[in-house]
Amino acid sequence: VQLQASGGGLVQAGDSLRLSCAASGRTSSGLTVSWFRQAPGKEREFVAAIFRSGSSTHYTDSVKGRFAISRDRAKNTVYLQMNSLKPEDTAVYYCAAASRIILSSIRVPSSYEHWGQGTLVTVSS
Repeated sequence: VQLQASGGGLVQAGDSLRLSCAASGRTSSGLTVSWFRQAPGKEREFVAAIFRSGSSTHYTDSVKGRFAISRDRAKNTVYLQMNSLKPEDTAVYYCAAASRIILSSIRVPSSYEHWGQGTLVTVSS
């Protein structure tokens, strides 16, 4: 499966953005899809995940209540709605997919077989 991340941009603090992760080559509905981000000089960190059932989602604490991950099965796309953006949200955002993953591993990048190319989000203060 190929993943294409898009939707990044330059926004001001408090603004919103919606990132998209479009899958091709295989339906993403059978995959757990997550968003990670990597700021300059920092390690890649987990942001949010949606399990293949679509009913279970998980977030890192710093984005809870501000970000929402969702899936459109008809469009084979997973979204990350980001509201109330902060300068510390600035990073390259990557989507990743795994066919088999357990809850305890969703925050570990090596748990994912497929990665998108990344989209840059810059939040100015």
